Amino acid sequence: MRTRYSAVAMVLHWTIAVLILANLLLGWRMGYLKGMAQFDMFQLHKSIGITVLVLSVARLAWRLLNPPPPTVAPMKPWEHRVASATHWFFYVMMIGMPLTGWAMVSVSPYNIPTLLWKTIPWPHIGVLHSLDAAGKAQVEAIGGGAHLYLALGGAALIALHVAAALKHQFIMRDGVLGRMVPGLASTPTANRG
Repeated sequence: MRTRYSAVAMVLHWTIAVLILANLLLGWRMGYLKGMAQFDMFQLHKSIGITVLVLSVARLAWRLLNPPPPTVAPMKPWEHRVASATHWFFYVMMIGMPLTGWAMVSVSPYNIPTLLWKTIPWPHIGVLHSLDAAGKAQVEAIGGGAHLYLALGGAALIALHVAAALKHQFIMRDGVLGRMVPGLASTPTANRG
């Protein structure tokens, strides 16, 4: 029986994780910058965000076509439900944050084009970009709020996820972390008490 995630799942997981953490830090930092430094930071933030969107859609497709290995660690039913809900909320965040960011860029009164990684032109969302000024302002307000709440919720979710992984690794010693970390054993090192 397979106990570890596939190499593709691991690469997508860790790449997306690093990009999301970087983008959360950039999002917080860019509010303190001015001029070209802020412009460059916004462009980098958008580049990372769209990359996360593309990789997250690929990861979701991979997960649907390649279900994760069954959990072998002894977990209570509520722990299974929380773990499952956390994973699906991650998909909402990983796809929702870039989409709301893209929506805000598409309705921005500045109408600044997006160049991913300073080379690839990325279009606005046509239906949003063609709205009148009042419609754009409404989308920007809703999208901005959603983007912020997804970022704050995502940060909390990441903290919960990391805490659970560390609990499994160092307290329960059940090998759960080894299912997603290359080179780490995925077998229990001690029985759960």
